Amino acid sequence: MSTQMHDHIVKSYDDEQRRLLNETLRMGEMAASQLEAALDVVQRRDDKAAERIIANDEAIDALEQEVSHDVMKLALRGPMARDLREILAAIRIASDIERIGDYAANVAKRSTALNLSPPLPHVSGLHAIGTLAVQQVRDVLVAYRDNNVELAQRVRARDADLDVAYTALFRELLTYMMEDARSITPCTHLLFMAKNIERIGDHATNIAENVWFLVKGDEQLPPREKRDSSSTTAAP
Repeated sequence: MSTQMHDHIVKSYDDEQRRLLNETLRMGEMAASQLEAALDVVQRRDDKAAERIIANDEAIDALEQEVSHDVMKLALRGPMARDLREILAAIRIASDIERIGDYAANVAKRSTALNLSPPLPHVSGLHAIGTLAVQQVRDVLVAYRDNNVELAQRVRARDADLDVAYTALFRELLTYMMEDARSITPCTHLLFMAKNIERIGDHATNIAENVWFLVKGDEQLPPREKRDSSSTTAAP
């Protein structure tokens, strides 16, 4: 897919569009890195590193404010139809990325509480679904950068894999809690962390759907396979 934007008569408009795209992509990379770091501190039980991740969330929030400011500047320039889609997609995508950063920070926060209890073997299951979520985020950022609707659709379809993995971990943790009451508190923290990661997958899906909107306009999205009927399972 071509990565080049259509050219405008006023070169400064193209420059501002590229700036907006680059800011959004940088924000997305920061959020993906935050999630990777959060998964790492859960495994290493590193409270100090967790605190740094929590503090770094402010940088993502600040970038979202920059994106919003640049969107307003572009909106005041009398954009054409395609430009309007780029502006609307950017502000939606930036909002999803900001939420991804929040969820990554939440995982880091929960890790400090989890560290008050003895290690649990289920941390490896959390890392597995987290790895899936990181890949979803990175792939959908590439799809956005390249206007690649095929890749965006693959990301959207793969959300079912993340849902299946989340549900399996959810059930495993519930079983463990019923078998050993001492595990209830640490398992509850893991349940919240797993739900945060599952929600990150949902936001990656939202970004994929905005890539479709950016390229295809109002053309209807193709149906998405639902392989996991347990998505209605009660969750924290």
